Amino acid sequence: MTGPLADIRVLDIATFLAAPFCGTILADFGADVIKIEQPGGGDSLRKFGTLSECGDTYVWLSEARNKKSATLDLRKPEGAALFRKLVAQSDVVLENFRPGTLDRWGLGYEELSRINPKLVMLSVSAYGQTGPNRSLPGFARIAHAFSGLAYLSGEPDRIPVVPGSTSLADYMSGMFGAIGVLVALREAETSGKGQQVDVALYESIFRVLDEIAPVYSKTGFQRERMGADTVNIVPHSHYRTADGHFIALACSNDRMWERLTRAMKRPDLATDARYSSITGRNEHREEVSAIVTEWAASLPVQQLLERCAAEEMPCSKLMSISDIFEDPQYRARENLVTLDDPRIGPITLPAPLPRLSRTPPGLYNAGPSLGNGNDQVFQGLLGLSGAEMERLKTEGII
Repeated sequence: MTGPLADIRVLDIATFLAAPFCGTILADFGADVIKIEQPGGGDSLRKFGTLSECGDTYVWLSEARNKKSATLDLRKPEGAALFRKLVAQSDVVLENFRPGTLDRWGLGYEELSRINPKLVMLSVSAYGQTGPNRSLPGFARIAHAFSGLAYLSGEPDRIPVVPGSTSLADYMSGMFGAIGVLVALREAETSGKGQQVDVALYESIFRVLDEIAPVYSKTGFQRERMGADTVNIVPHSHYRTADGHFIALACSNDRMWERLTRAMKRPDLATDARYSSITGRNEHREEVSAIVTEWAASLPVQQLLERCAAEEMPCSKLMSISDIFEDPQYRARENLVTLDDPRIGPITLPAPLPRLSRTPPGLYNAGPSLGNGNDQVFQGLLGLSGAEMERLKTEGII
């Protein structure tokens, strides 16, 4: 593996997805990410999702990619001692235990930073390292609820729905975690000191809910569920086509409205005083929605897309995964990458992001088999002998 982070070693002792996704991002850019797993069973993510024929799930194969696996029981004194030796040779630790757990094991940030003063530790938890909820458990679904996202997802007066991915908060927290780790590493270059990066699952979602906080603080307005519609803007929604598909339209200003009226072959609507401004369209929301809904329902999806493209009106079909696999834009951008995995054969994964012009990310291997890096980590890095390795295996330490 090569890349701009090839000189960075990361110890990923987290489970499931949030903190480990940070490790995946770093690994995509060449970081040496060692996935530390419990001997015998490994990370629970191996069994979370659709099982593949190799015994691990496709989630694991995708999101543990570019890492090597090493087994180590951190709860046993000798296992913790080996981990401390690895920390001395590493730059980053990723963890997502409940706050206080690692401290009880003697592996908290304060302890580890005495071993390696430049160490950066990412700690991801449901509610963060502080506050009255710090000790409560949680997963992405709980974060969606606590952040306010789930409250806004779905149709008015209906049960709130899952906002697409059930793991969205995990992915978002992993991305914010990667930003924090890279900033901390950059700062350590000048200060010589590492630091702890504290990410709460709910915070990563709350941070991206656009204007709901400032609007509420100034006006008291509480946004409610609007289905596919958008507050303050119309038409900005999803519409069913004549052939049963859906399109998304983003009519975000008056210029876009003019373009849409041309696509609808209704240029008179652009100058109609009721609809010519954002304010007017909001005041006549139901009328505008009805006009666009009727137009979309009169044409097949391809014709709608062509009309909108001709007028430079932002529009897309709501894409299924089968659509995505056949789409020329995805193909041109190489958003899907096929690897030949030794355990499962050819497998297609989402390409790593973001793109860099000189030092792009890479995709080298799918999620590893349990303990595939034990020899490299414990013999190569720590210098253990073959006899020591056998003893540690027998005692369930590695």
